[in-house]
Order: sequence, then structure tokens, then C-alpha cells
Amino acid sequence: MARKSYLFTSESVSEGHPDKVCDRISDAVVDAYLGADPTARVACETLTTTNLIVIAGEVRGPHEVIDRVEELARNAVKSIGYEQDGFHWKNAEVQVHLHEQSADIAQGVDADGNKAEGAGDQGIMFGYACRETSVLMPAPIHLSHQILKRLADVRHDGTEPLLAPDSKSQVTLTYEDGKPVRATSVVVSTQHDASLNQDQVKEIVRPYVEEVLPDGWMCPEDQFYVNPTGNFVIGGPDGDCGLTGRKIIVDTYGGAAPHGGGAFSGKDPSKVDRSAAYASRYLAKNVVAAGLADRCSIQLSYAIGVADPLSVYVDTYGTGQCDEAALEKALREVMDLTPRGIRNHLHLDRPIYERTAAYGHMGREPEADGGFSWEKTDLADTLKSALA
Repeated sequence: MARKSYLFTSESVSEGHPDKVCDRISDAVVDAYLGADPTARVACETLTTTNLIVIAGEVRGPHEVIDRVEELARNAVKSIGYEQDGFHWKNAEVQVHLHEQSADIAQGVDADGNKAEGAGDQGIMFGYACRETSVLMPAPIHLSHQILKRLADVRHDGTEPLLAPDSKSQVTLTYEDGKPVRATSVVVSTQHDASLNQDQVKEIVRPYVEEVLPDGWMCPEDQFYVNPTGNFVIGGPDGDCGLTGRKIIVDTYGGAAPHGGGAFSGKDPSKVDRSAAYASRYLAKNVVAAGLADRCSIQLSYAIGVADPLSVYVDTYGTGQCDEAALEKALREVMDLTPRGIRNHLHLDRPIYERTAAYGHMGREPEADGGFSWEKTDLADTLKSALA
């Protein structure tokens, strides 16, 4: 039997965290290739450290895009707000080491004659949805994202000019009868100007945390930690090396649901690490939106070069309104879960990925140009009909 009363914690990191800087640069490269050719293939990794950006990987697409990669990286860093001695968008050294996609991978993935387009890699992917928030996400990760997004907004608009780009948050919630009811602790570490002390940073951060948390949810004062080390002036890639793809739990469900292990950023949507994770979230969210369950986890699995998923698994944690095996069958019927089918259904062959690099790939609002299409609930009625 599932526990009803417990504490659960999730963390988030801001757009200025070293790993998120890398995710954004890698996804800027993905967008540039897809913008030039929707059939382009990209697997791009980025490393950042003190005034150094290294971009490497394999691509297939218009060769002239490579000539723009250094500019893309500098623009991403500038947009985040890094103009510091140890990491500056204008002065950092940028190295680009992109090369052509492996022919062995290409022959397994590409459609050819009677052969359907295969998955870009083997692997397992999970999607999850629940009723804890209006966006059908677990509350701890959603609130952790929102705190950092709010701090970023007031930094960018000049309301809080003494805050700097690098920051982290962590929210612990009390669950009673299986539902979140209040915060027991909140941790925020944010890079700041050298003129501020710890107490001053805490008072800057406090109103934004209180604004994000539901009324009455603020944690006790002795459990509200802001910059608990006391000082956070040196940050970003100058303070810690960053790499693409190291924040996969931040990117998804904050540990409240399983994760297959594959990162998203820097990969075009032929890679099922990315597209099938989005598809499984889309399906899980539509299951919950349709009233078929209060919580739903969906696993998809693939083999490289093989089009159809090897398995579809559904777990509704005892909250389902229908048989899970019947639901698994219905999911295959209402959506083509081949790599091409997913890309076509969610319109993923577009330059919509740089915006996903911070504050979560899931739980966002669908956008007019197709961004976050996997957050739509337009399949709910179709699912209910398939199970009728």
C-alpha cells in the first residue's frame, strides 16, 4: 500500500547553472540545424569552464550551419546574462568540433525502400502526470522551477540587478493523505553581487519564494535556507565545469517518477531519448486529463534501427479507472509510436528546443509555434472513446 504521509523533495537549477548553459548551447545548435533543414540530424555536446566553451558531436545537415555555431554559443551566453571576468559571452574562447554523423548509425535510422525509419538509439523512456498541480506535474519540482524562473525574470527586467545568473532551488513538501499540503523547507542558492551579504540576499529572495508558494505553504523560518554556505559570488562555469545532459531529473519529474537515463538536450527528435520521452509525457498527461487516473506513469522502449516500440507499460498506482492492459493497447491505437509517428504527431521537426533548456521540459504551456506540443491534452477524448 502506498504511503499517505511523508516528506518529498525536488530541486531545480537556473538557466545560469553551468550544466544548463551547456544544455542551452547544445539546443541552440539543434534549432539552427532544424531551422535550416527539418530532416537534419544532431547529437551535440557542450562543455564549459572558465572562459572556455567546447562544442563537439556529430551532425548531418547544411554545412554552413557549422560556421554559425560560435555565434550561437555567444548569443546563448549573452542572453543568460554572463558578462563576468571568469565567463563572458564576448571574451570566452569557443572551440567547435562537430563532424559528420556516423554512416553506421545513419543506415540503421534512415528509411530505405521497404524499411521504416528506425529509432536513433536503444533505450527506455518514461512519462508521468499527476493531479498535484494545474499543469499535472509533481508539486515539488514545479515549485522549484517556478522559484528560479521568478528570480530570473526579476534579474532580467532589472528589478533585482544585484542577482547573478547561477542559482539552485530545493523544495521539500509535506504530504498528507497522499496530497501536498505545505513546505517544510526551502533552499535557494543564488549567485549575487559582491556588495551583498547573506542576510541581504535572503531578504531579496524571500518575497519571490512567498509569491510562488500557495498561500499558507511557506516553510518555518529556521527551515528557509538562502545561500547556506554564506557567499556565492563566483559562480557559473567559472566556479564549476558544466556539461550537457547532467540534469535529467531536473529536466523531468524531480525524482517523483522513473527516468530512463537518457538526456534530451543537444539531440534532434529522431533520437527517442528525446522524442519518446516527450511522447510518454504527452500520453500520461492525456490519461490523467481524461480522468482515467489520478497518477500515471508510462514506459516506452526501443531498439536502434527498429521503428515500433518493443513495449508499452502503464502504471496508474491504483488510481486507474480502467484496466491497465486495455490502456496500453489503446495508447498504441491512438498514437503512432514509431519515431516518425511521434515527430509527425507532435510536430517535433522544428526549431523549438533552446527554450526547453531551463525550468523543465515538462509542465510548460504549449506555445503557438509548436513549442511544448507534448503538453497538450488534445488526445483525452480520443483516449476515452478508444476505451469505451
